[in-house]
Amino acid sequence: MPFADRPTDAFSGMPALKVGARLSEQLADALAVGIRDGQLQPGQRLPTEAALVERFGVSRTVVREALSRLKTLGLVESRQGSGAFVRAVPRTALDQLVLAPDGSVDAVIQMVEVRRALEAECAALAAARRTPQALKQIKVAMQAIDKAVASGGDGVTEDVAFHAAVAQAARNPFLLATLGYLNQFLLDATRVTRANEARRQDQEQAVRNEHAAIVAAIEAGDVNRARAAGALHMVHAAERIGQADPAFWAAQGLALADRLRAELGTASRQR
Repeated sequence: MPFADRPTDAFSGMPALKVGARLSEQLADALAVGIRDGQLQPGQRLPTEAALVERFGVSRTVVREALSRLKTLGLVESRQGSGAFVRAVPRTALDQLVLAPDGSVDAVIQMVEVRRALEAECAALAAARRTPQALKQIKVAMQAIDKAVASGGDGVTEDVAFHAAVAQAARNPFLLATLGYLNQFLLDATRVTRANEARRQDQEQAVRNEHAAIVAAIEAGDVNRARAAGALHMVHAAERIGQADPAFWAAQGLALADRLRAELGTASRQR
């Protein structure tokens, strides 16, 4: 019997999701643990949305957000008409990487610096290798950020999904695997940068313009312009963080950075 249709599943022993915490993140974490612990094998189909709704007592929106997070982490992939499947991501030397940011502004900027090198090459390769379908996915991902922000969300998951779509268009499995690993850390680094940017309308518009420049260069097939746009976006992100009002870091910024540090510690213990 397929996994998704079984009355019990690999997560039957998992405690109920906690009220008050973000349910989509809890569900994504539960599924991620099952994947990393081998309860779900590479190539195995995940439970259907309906099965996950029934199993965990959450809405379809929560399930979809959780699956989107897993896709940006590179743990699952969608297959047209067949559902979501566990990705076969090979274990590499990256498994030995230990990251321990100290919750400071510098730590977040350093994470953005890591992204600068990766995002520049992703954009350049995407410009050289894009397909009509890949370009469509990038544009849809960009529109999803606008929709999330317009509805009052922080756009973090959508922001990471946008950059993941660019990486997919690059069609380099090693680069994609590297980003899949780092995305578990970049999600919260992005949460910090977007929380800061959302405080000022001009900065929020600047981010959108930078994304648009990346998309335009990729669509034009201009490798050099795409590389420059990808790098410049990260340079400006670091500058925006460095110029943030100290009051921001005393409140929201440091709290989010500390969360990043805690999640990195959890990830290290799970390896």
